[in-house]
Amino acid sequence: MNNEIRMSIKPEWENIEAVRVQTGTFLKIQKIQEDVMDAVIMNISELLENAIKYGNFNNGVNDVLASVSISERDITVEVKSPVKDEDDRHFRRLDKIVQWVRGYQNPFEAYIEKIKEVSLQPIDDNQSGLGIVRIAYEGQSIIDFFVNDDNIISVSAVYHLSEPGRL
Repeated sequence: MNNEIRMSIKPEWENIEAVRVQTGTFLKIQKIQEDVMDAVIMNISELLENAIKYGNFNNGVNDVLASVSISERDITVEVKSPVKDEDDRHFRRLDKIVQWVRGYQNPFEAYIEKIKEVSLQPIDDNQSGLGIVRIAYEGQSIIDFFVNDDNIISVSAVYHLSEPGRL
């Protein structure tokens, strides 16, 4: 049985729903528990939204790549998209958020703090960082990222299965 699904989409908001559906179908076939399915689908949605929002689709790479892979202990969601060479500010901000979340013993604490912070931001501020914190808390996952030499950012969310996460 295949324990991985790979998808490629054009960077348009309406394409996220198709990935959500494909991911749900794949996880159902793999007999993943419903609460775990919900977390993984939310994770892939948040990562795709970030890829579309911050991606650089003007240099020949015109797709966002997404995958979900299942091992005995983990479910890994990975989303890849092109970024600008000079987008250091975005990487530093992403790294800061990831490190900030890791600094909390419990992702719920980070989530509550981020909600408080977002509530004080101007309504038109669209860079809250809440999606990454949602992945840690609601998605119960560990977030990581790297940028390769071709300026493709790969962001992953790893959901650890305490017991085999299947029905």
